Amino acid sequence: MTDVMLSVNNLTVDYPGRRRSTFRAVDDVSFDIQRGETVGLVGESGSGKTTIARAVQGLLATTAGSIMLQGAPVQARTVQQRRHLASQVQTVFQDPFGSLNPARTVGSTIAESLLAQNAPLTKKETADRVDAELISVGLSPKDAGRLPQEFSGGMCQRIAIARALIARPQLVICDEAVSALDLSIQAQILNLLADLQAERGISYLFITHDLAVVRHVAQRIAVLEHGKMVDLLDAHDDDRSSWSHYTRKLFDAAPIPDPALQKARREQFERTLAEPDTHNAEES
Repeated sequence: MTDVMLSVNNLTVDYPGRRRSTFRAVDDVSFDIQRGETVGLVGESGSGKTTIARAVQGLLATTAGSIMLQGAPVQARTVQQRRHLASQVQTVFQDPFGSLNPARTVGSTIAESLLAQNAPLTKKETADRVDAELISVGLSPKDAGRLPQEFSGGMCQRIAIARALIARPQLVICDEAVSALDLSIQAQILNLLADLQAERGISYLFITHDLAVVRHVAQRIAVLEHGKMVDLLDAHDDDRSSWSHYTRKLFDAAPIPDPALQKARREQFERTLAEPDTHNAEES
């Protein structure tokens, strides 16, 4: 079995414009994600990150190139193909509150992925799967009967992760999954994602504007500029000599202007990453 989970080859995506013109959102982008690997996708707003994510999910028609998932082309033309793809690829979104239905209990929300795939499970088997996923993200089975508004932002993001993982996908797209959270809660969620990846061999496509975060969670970083991929970096290599001019500018623009404040924030973030999970403190 191949170790390549996702292979994006010469991907090009055009959006229709006025007077028969088109806008090229993604232009000849190629990268792979290995099984159990995290690849970061960074760039300014409008650089094509979300377009690539939507194409990988089969939600957009591609103009050229190919997307292969575990060696098979991504297809989502029929209901059956969409269900099959959803069982392999799931997404955790930026807004932990907006991504959950406030009128539905946590248990019914998490079970949605199973019901959408017509999984041949009894009601008890579904409930058992929901309970297991709640435990896996550091919550309690008792939380299944509660509503999302009863939880903090960090806990809602744990619920969203459970909803994504109950389908047992091989690839999870994290679309700004921690950017709306406080710094300490960000670290807890990043540690949780890393633990789940180690346990299950999941691959992540991690989309973010936060360059400090992506260098902690990803093994490689794809840098986009106006729809083109200008660099594919080793996340832990600080040798900037091979970086494109745009990548250097992007990383130079990220630090906090005050060096002392920047250093203190970085040290705080690294400390919180090393701390044990204390998500229950969010309730206080």
